[in-house]
Amino acid sequence: MAKNTICLWYDGTAVDAANFYARTFPNSAIEAVYRAPGDYPAGKQGDVLTVEFTVMGLPCIGLNGGPTIKHNEAFSFQVITDDQSETDRYWHAIVGSGGAESQCGWCKDRWGISWQITPRALTDALSDPDPAAAKRAFDVMMGMKKIDIAAIESARRG
Repeated sequence: MAKNTICLWYDGTAVDAANFYARTFPNSAIEAVYRAPGDYPAGKQGDVLTVEFTVMGLPCIGLNGGPTIKHNEAFSFQVITDDQSETDRYWHAIVGSGGAESQCGWCKDRWGISWQITPRALTDALSDPDPAAAKRAFDVMMGMKKIDIAAIESARRG
């Protein structure tokens, strides 16, 4: 296990989430599954307690901690994309598998984890040295759910 690992809380679905991430994102895999060595108040011997996995090279552990704690936008994975095809692929994989759209390139997967699907073209536009170009791109982005790179670039150009 890596020295610094992101721990994500699930309600018994850590293996399902880790499998989805491994199928969806490059450089992602399940590393290990740890099961309870005996019965405990919330479960039985053999139940999955934790899952070690990587998401795009980031070490994570999924903890099947129960229904008490819910995910929120205070934590998100940001995925930088190179083109509209890659943006669409990740967006549709997350939203189309029981997730939900949000605003400005944000969406949630079916486990409640927030994702920012962020094209490089968007970050380039928002950091344009011309403040008017950056503002135009920002204003267009504010009305989007999934980022439309052509619309961002058009707004940037004016």
